[in-house]
Amino acid sequence: MARDFFHYAVRNGLEKEGWLVTDDPLRIKAGGADMEIDLGAEKLIAAERGEEKIAVEIKSFIGTSNISEFHTAVGQFINYRVALEERQPERILYLAIPIGVYRKFFILPFAQTIISRFQILLIIYDPVGEVILEWKN
Repeated sequence: MARDFFHYAVRNGLEKEGWLVTDDPLRIKAGGADMEIDLGAEKLIAAERGEEKIAVEIKSFIGTSNISEFHTAVGQFINYRVALEERQPERILYLAIPIGVYRKFFILPFAQTIISRFQILLIIYDPVGEVILEWKN
């Protein structure tokens, strides 16, 4: 599997926030299809709340067309969310995107409409500092 260009920046950012990466990649089978989500992670919240589990699909948007990469990312996100609902419903799926792309593309009305309509949860990361800047639920 080819890793996303900023794979380790996101992984390191999650680990800095106390997440334990349990799967790299998170392999899942659903409806006869085999899929690989970039990361699976969990974090012990509080004894009474148990564990919070997430899956993260990492995107760099380093190609020539942001809209083309957006189409791919949204399609993967929807497919992975359906698979997780079937196989690991306790896991929350996030799409990780770099801050520069968020500021230039994800704030556009079209992108915001898609994010809202399909309830896409975002992790905005700094690929240079290898930190998570914001969680958008």
